[in-house]
Amino acid sequence: MAYDEGIAEQLREALAEVAEVEERRMFGGLCFLVRGNMICGASGWSDTMFRVGKAAEAAALEVPGTRVMEMGGRRMGGFIRADESAMGDDAARARLMGMALAYVQSLPAK
Repeated sequence: MAYDEGIAEQLREALAEVAEVEERRMFGGLCFLVRGNMICGASGWSDTMFRVGKAAEAAALEVPGTRVMEMGGRRMGGFIRADESAMGDDAARARLMGMALAYVQSLPAK
């Protein structure tokens, strides 16, 4: 399943100043990792995944256009999905990326 290259480019731009970013094809899309930890991804489901951590999940879900992330019918705690409306809003996209960066940068490198 193809991912949205426009979304992938938005994520690349948002992570341009972050050290140790890696891109990897995963889950039918393109995921971005910081120091080996998944932070976000452009999926084949026309939305974007952000890893914000369980403590920030409720705050992330307050951003319009977000919802809980499920894979295989299971809720993925600490991960949220952002639809096209959230990704098209510069402030919303920056807020979600900020939450994701704060969480992933708190994790040890893999």
